[in-house]
Amino acid sequence: MTEYRVVFLDIDGTILRPDDSIEDSTKKAICQLKDQDIEVILATGRPLHEITDLGEELNIQSYIAYNGAYAFYKGKEIFKENMQIEDVNSFLRIAEKYEHDLVIYTHNKNYFLDQEAKRVKDFQKAFHLRKNDHYHQSIQKEVLGITIITSDEDGDVPYHSIEGIHYAKVNVPGFTTCYDVIRDHVNKGVAVNAVIEHLGFQKEQAIAFGDGMNDKEMLSNVGEGFAMGSGNPELFSYAKHVTTGVDKSGIFNGLKSLGLVK
Repeated sequence: MTEYRVVFLDIDGTILRPDDSIEDSTKKAICQLKDQDIEVILATGRPLHEITDLGEELNIQSYIAYNGAYAFYKGKEIFKENMQIEDVNSFLRIAEKYEHDLVIYTHNKNYFLDQEAKRVKDFQKAFHLRKNDHYHQSIQKEVLGITIITSDEDGDVPYHSIEGIHYAKVNVPGFTTCYDVIRDHVNKGVAVNAVIEHLGFQKEQAIAFGDGMNDKEMLSNVGEGFAMGSGNPELFSYAKHVTTGVDKSGIFNGLKSLGLVK
């Protein structure tokens, strides 16, 4: 029987329901994991500086943020890789041409081309982005991630010319025309592998839950990958299991199927 040692949890659509609440069953499951000395790590596309409050609420001190560009385990930086300056500039040029907005994430802030745009304000409100500023060229070397904010169904297509990058549609109602920028060699799966190696665990001892296409590498790189039943159906083929939805005890039921909670 496998001895499970670590669980990676996506946030939006996995821990957080559409109304930003957390099911009691999810909190109960996390407590039971901790009682068994199983590590629990938040793994999200969100920036680190905007999720520590949630971590404190759940008594979690370890994170993968920026869709895998940064991994932090109990006070220690495990993995960090900024974006290439030429790629950042390519996104800026294309966004200007197509009148898109960008969220440009660094270690400390979220930068926007136009903070007054309605869709930008809506995005900031929906994802509780508080540490915001206007983009300036001096932070080019510090960029850890980007999200494209558009109203176009195929808003990612103009950016396909940038090599080594793919795109994950944001799986949150009202923002499904927005896209997370995922680097082929820097994603949640890469960061998960770095954390597992740092902790001295095996892939088979790791569990992960996610709901969006930015989770596909993570679910593919653990022993037990769970796609939320309320998640993007395209994700299901990358997961070993499909559990119930975010508002139907998806995390609890998935862990229960492995005999880890009751």
